[in-house]
Amino acid sequence: MKINRIYAIASLLLCTGMQQGMGQTVSKYDAHEAFSPLFYPAPGNEYRSAGGQPGPKYWQNAADYKLAVTLDTAQHRISGSVVITYKNNSPDQLPFLWLQLDQNIYREDSRGSATVAASGERFANRSFTQGFELKSVSVIANGKTASANYLVNDTRMQVKLADALKTGASLQLKIDYAYTVPEYGTDRTGRLRTANGWIYEIAQWYPRMAVYDDVLGWNNIPYLGASEFYLEYGNFDYTITAPASLLIGGSGQLVNEAQVLSPKEMSQLAKARNSDETVYIRDSADVRNNTPKGNRTWHFVCKNTRDVAWGASAAFIWDAARINLPGGKKALAQSLYPVEVAGKNAWGRSTEYVKGCIEHYSDKWYVYTYPVATNVAGVVGGMEYPGIVFCNWKSTKGGLWGVTDHEFGHNWFPMIVGSNERKYAWMDEGFNTFINGISTKNFNMGEYAARQSMQRSAPMLFSANAEAIMNTPDVIGLNYNGIAAYYKPAAGLNLLRNEILGPERFDYAFREYIKRWAFKHPTPWDFFRSIENAAGEDLSWFWRGWFFNTWKLDQAVKEVKYVKNDPAQGALITIQNLEQLPMPVVLAVTDANGKTDTMHLPVEVWQRGSSWTFRYPSTTKLTSVIIDPAGNFPDINPANNSWKADLGKPVPDGTTGTAILKKYIDAIGGADKLNSVKDLLLEEDGNIQGTPIERTLQAKQPDKILQVVSIPVNKLIAFKLLINGSNISMMRMGQEVPLSPADKAILRDKNSLFPELQYLNRTNDVKLELAPLTADVNNTSTYVISIATSNGALLRNYYDIKTGLKVRTVSLPGQEGNEKETTTDFTDYRDVNGVQLPFTITTNAGGYDAVMKVKKAAINSGVGDEIFK
Repeated sequence: MKINRIYAIASLLLCTGMQQGMGQTVSKYDAHEAFSPLFYPAPGNEYRSAGGQPGPKYWQNAADYKLAVTLDTAQHRISGSVVITYKNNSPDQLPFLWLQLDQNIYREDSRGSATVAASGERFANRSFTQGFELKSVSVIANGKTASANYLVNDTRMQVKLADALKTGASLQLKIDYAYTVPEYGTDRTGRLRTANGWIYEIAQWYPRMAVYDDVLGWNNIPYLGASEFYLEYGNFDYTITAPASLLIGGSGQLVNEAQVLSPKEMSQLAKARNSDETVYIRDSADVRNNTPKGNRTWHFVCKNTRDVAWGASAAFIWDAARINLPGGKKALAQSLYPVEVAGKNAWGRSTEYVKGCIEHYSDKWYVYTYPVATNVAGVVGGMEYPGIVFCNWKSTKGGLWGVTDHEFGHNWFPMIVGSNERKYAWMDEGFNTFINGISTKNFNMGEYAARQSMQRSAPMLFSANAEAIMNTPDVIGLNYNGIAAYYKPAAGLNLLRNEILGPERFDYAFREYIKRWAFKHPTPWDFFRSIENAAGEDLSWFWRGWFFNTWKLDQAVKEVKYVKNDPAQGALITIQNLEQLPMPVVLAVTDANGKTDTMHLPVEVWQRGSSWTFRYPSTTKLTSVIIDPAGNFPDINPANNSWKADLGKPVPDGTTGTAILKKYIDAIGGADKLNSVKDLLLEEDGNIQGTPIERTLQAKQPDKILQVVSIPVNKLIAFKLLINGSNISMMRMGQEVPLSPADKAILRDKNSLFPELQYLNRTNDVKLELAPLTADVNNTSTYVISIATSNGALLRNYYDIKTGLKVRTVSLPGQEGNEKETTTDFTDYRDVNGVQLPFTITTNAGGYDAVMKVKKAAINSGVGDEIFK
């Protein structure tokens, strides 16, 4: 499932970044704990080998499904029957069977409803149904049919057998049932009203067998919403009877095309199967002229899969193109979406995205296994099923690419590699997020690629509310679940690939893991063992620190000396590991001649302690030593990563902070011009992690500010700050943030219209401190001024030496308030009514970059007082 990008944005707006002491010298590192030889809890066995592959006696049970249902669009109900053929391949006799009844989460008395916080959350029920309404449950065994002895407990059903199911034997369960399709099904299923009819996204729509495995026996954790699924593999044969006006796309192959498609649709579909370009099978005109009467029955078959899902609507535009797979194989990429979101900036490129990501994953990791890949636009934000995904109908551009790429990446994890999502969300979400990063770099020459610094992500990965990856998703707090399940495991795989093993070793090992466990059920230990054996590396130190603990990384340069005080005889560089997590070390060493060498030290330098000194063959003095110059490691305290003999050029004598601020004011228009500004309106577009956001700033002199950050795809106000004199309030994700008097004073000091004017006018209660050395910001030489107000606001501003323009502001934690550190860069200054304003603003907090572009700027446009109430 796509992590709702709201949570990523919330991590930015609710940044809980740590306030690290810059002068930390006492190490928390323990080499004996980090490199302890005892990692695996048990040796390999005949079911799961020590080498990380299925053992000679590995087994798993199988479940085939035959379904026949009817969709009643007047009542929004599905009714019909399922026949499950269940085979016991285990060495155990099974006196009872367990099934999953996921629709029961939508009952008012469900555990899922009871475990939602009063404030609500993403997986909360917005309305209730009766869940699965079971009409009859029968057991068919040995040619006889009998009513089942069954018990329903929340989202599980136990069927008690008259005779235990023996090893190698099969039986059938026949269940007649019905349920009402919820309008919002915990962001995994549901229905959406559009101008041309309802869009149905149907999933978890039939009773499904729970998994019986060699690890836990029956896996029957209840479905609470946050955790996903663990399912057996089998073959599916299903039919859906629905009004003839509906177009239906489902998992697997449509096997009765001639009975449900028009001659034109058949012809266009044949073209699409032979076209690398998108072909319209049903266009907007067909949607408008869609008037058939009666019902049609659609028949699908999907083989060797763990689940099936489908979408249905009279509102669908349908387009498709050929997918080219390794070995000359072909599949079909197709998209179903309403006319409201057609066009090349939105769903008109969906099929291109589907084709692009599936071709990449098939070539890179494992060949796609389904005949069709269908992208359905609807109410679901992003959810994956075999051969079909549901994506938010309002997604556009990079946001649509991101959710499409992510959901189809799930066809490798967990559709092909069938891990237990209920217990180990990171084994599908994290692995998928990792391959998404590589896919995005590859798609259309990196059209949507954006480099994310691992170093700048450290506050997000290791925030104060951090929890270990190795927890079930229902246990991890929602504000950190996206990091623990998605971003941190993906970051870990990137570290393994790029910094620890190298791409060649890692890619081979990762492909081997996928091949070994395709259509099987691996555990975390199987993954760890498989990677270690295929890559030839003991990685227990990494699994222990990254997955089982919340250990942080803090590497530091302690000192640089010279052999016999002579640089010509070599330099002695001492580095430290100050936190609990060890990592390899990458250093950039620059000498007085301007030559820079990159040094790579293996993780083993930390096996005997927290300090390491190595000899660098210098011939002259060194000017700098920098750990992780590219920012590829999640170091929580990059301030101690550098040693510099010269930290910049001395500020010229006579230069003052006051003079620098005056030069800045002159550079953007002059004091008289700024004082004539009565109001300001800024409208900005941007994105965080690929999700479009919008920000509006309205200000009115002398003391009124309204800033609103919204997420248009979700119609959600993510952040709102209102300042009206002493009336100050803040909202984040719909919740009011309590503000102390100190917080309010700091916010007022940091959010005035032209703060430098105030700093110059408040000489009695604003302290300016000019750094003695210049600093480089994005290859620009700057003066650095630290600003402290009597209310406790702390800022560090950087001003271009040549132009006087402000290029960066670092907002530091206030002396009394709870605000966290953020860095904002200003570029692309443009004239607006005689005032120079930055039109590109990049803010980083909590590891996320928010890049905003001004699309509208107006001065003295008549901003009214009413908006500040």
